[in-house]
Amino acid sequence: MSNAMLTIDDLHVAYGKSEVLHGLNLSLAKNEIIALMGRNGMGKTTLMKALIGLLPSLRGTMKVDDLDITKLKSYQRVAGGVAYVPQGRMIFSSMTVEENIETGMAKSSKSSILTGIYELFPVLLEMRKRRGGNLSGGQQQQLAIARALASEPKVLLLDEPTEGIQPSIIREMARTLKRIRDERGLSILVSEQVLSFALDIADRVLVIENGEIVHEESGAEIDGAKISRFLSV
Repeated sequence: MSNAMLTIDDLHVAYGKSEVLHGLNLSLAKNEIIALMGRNGMGKTTLMKALIGLLPSLRGTMKVDDLDITKLKSYQRVAGGVAYVPQGRMIFSSMTVEENIETGMAKSSKSSILTGIYELFPVLLEMRKRRGGNLSGGQQQQLAIARALASEPKVLLLDEPTEGIQPSIIREMARTLKRIRDERGLSILVSEQVLSFALDIADRVLVIENGEIVHEESGAEIDGAKISRFLSV
């Protein structure tokens, strides 16, 4: 794909001696949202961790724009344009909302970055002096995404962002992610199990099974029933 922002080619990743990703290929275009779906244990989180550098790859390449990130350390990947929101959010509970966001900032122009983030997440502006641990699950997820955006990434990785969040907040998060794509030109890869959320946000849906992409659908033709059959045990 000529306008690819993220390119994964023949990626092999293992936990110890057990290989989880078996030559995975994926291309994420500029301004595209891909929902990566699959049952638990099929390789979604493994791929996310490999992309941000928390798991080493055995073979294959990963590129962001024209930068080969395959051998880079995690902080170098962030500097190269990758942002990661892990499963479980992992915010700093004893720090304020504003302090949490500032930990993600790589640049000195704090005020302009904060202004843009608070425009996307008005609730965080209201709660900027509150400790992260005192926020609801949905607010913590918004904070985790805000912190990731503070590094002004090219590619945003979200691992199971709807986990433990009430439906009204999930709908709001879907709107915000589409707005981030449209207004900021971001490429977003979302690992997800909630089909309705994936269908709401995704330009393309990929299904991963046993460490390989086994199904792909895009645009208005996405067949939720077909994807659902892959997800049923």
